[in-house]
Amino acid sequence: MEESKNPLSLPIFRRISRLADERGVQCFVIGGYVRDYYLHRKCTDIDVVVVGSGIEMAEALGKELRTNVSVFRHFGTAMLRADGVEVEFVGARKESYSPDSRKPHVEDGTIEDDQRRRDFTINAMAWSLNGATFGELVDPFDGMYDLEDCIIRTPCDPDITFSDDPLRMMRGIRFAAQLGFDLEDETFEAIRRNRHRISIVSKERIIVELNKIIASPVPSIGFELLELTGLLELIFPELHRLGGVERRGNHAHKDNLKHTLKVLDNVARRSDDIWLRWAAVMHDIAKPQTKSYDPRTGWSFHGHEVLGSKMVPEIFKRLKLPLGEPMRFVRKMVFLHLRPIILAEDIVTDSAVRRLLFEAGDDVEKLMLLCEADITSGIEEKVKRFLDNFTLVREKMRDLEERDRIRNFQPPVTGDMIMREYDIPPCSAIGEIKELIKNAILDGEIPNEYEPAHAMLERLAAERGLKKRAE
Repeated sequence: MEESKNPLSLPIFRRISRLADERGVQCFVIGGYVRDYYLHRKCTDIDVVVVGSGIEMAEALGKELRTNVSVFRHFGTAMLRADGVEVEFVGARKESYSPDSRKPHVEDGTIEDDQRRRDFTINAMAWSLNGATFGELVDPFDGMYDLEDCIIRTPCDPDITFSDDPLRMMRGIRFAAQLGFDLEDETFEAIRRNRHRISIVSKERIIVELNKIIASPVPSIGFELLELTGLLELIFPELHRLGGVERRGNHAHKDNLKHTLKVLDNVARRSDDIWLRWAAVMHDIAKPQTKSYDPRTGWSFHGHEVLGSKMVPEIFKRLKLPLGEPMRFVRKMVFLHLRPIILAEDIVTDSAVRRLLFEAGDDVEKLMLLCEADITSGIEEKVKRFLDNFTLVREKMRDLEERDRIRNFQPPVTGDMIMREYDIPPCSAIGEIKELIKNAILDGEIPNEYEPAHAMLERLAAERGLKKRAE
């Protein structure tokens, strides 16, 4: 594998080297910084293992650099920032686990003990920082060969590795997705065998890994591995249930899990927005519950966008995803994801486009991107027809937005205005009048302006017997 020059060129490495030699301890850079150097990936987080006290080494370096050191004595680690990077120190250790916890019993150990406890061979490689061996690679588990072969493999027995700390199963799949690597066969089978151990891992830790899979260049790699290993059914059963094809007579619906992952990859090619990617994951989430069959027309999923949007908050809550604006955005995208497609199938009317602009608001471009990603047909002519019609929808949106200022609009007549003008308390008539005025604007019956809206208010009020306040 081709290497760039001077992987340890930062001044901080020579400082650590000198301090280690002065104290007579061994020091190593280990893990992601080493791995990412060989993969030509940028990394600003440096892990340093000290065969001795990592905290003492960090404090000595912090004193020399006159910088703050964050010490976590319970974990035996310390961290500081210097030269634009974050350096974490830990003492070399060996670990043992009890069956009902992923928190290890820790003892002091050698560098090989420390490498043996690492999750994967590509994360167990280390460079010596001591003067006499500065920069030498320490790779007892052949991580370099696995980097060359693009393989994710555990340093030791994978059943022990995953049973001890089941989060490593998620991490292995995440690395496969991020790096485009394959899980080594025995590592893959061990994840399948130990998948139920994921139950002892907190939802908070699982969602961190799941988000990293979704944020990876080709997220479908990770989700396919989650499905094949049996983990997806355990951590995200709603998504798992999308899989499979049911046939009746000559009718078969598509595999909605495979379709969803294609949509996710399509979105990922065009956007790094994690919540838009989550919208892609969940846009068809309610199809299993809404599936129905008609011998004349085949399979349908009527209302899956409505039910799916109602499922979003509960799924977010269970997965420990944020329940504020991100959840509301995903819920809106799921609810609206069929609208542009319906527009693209029918005559594109001004009224329908106004309503789309009004409901999507500032997220309309993201919605259009999701809908374009949702066209996964293998029939090239069909894809071209839809995308051409989406272009027409976009042109109509630009024209109407410029002319009517519909996006995020508030009707020119407010409820407070109606109550003051007609001296009435809050009541259903006010909501009815506001809704009729809003619909008239969206349908193009009146412009989005005060005077015509107020004239309509007066007509509607008169029809309901409302009288203006006496001046």
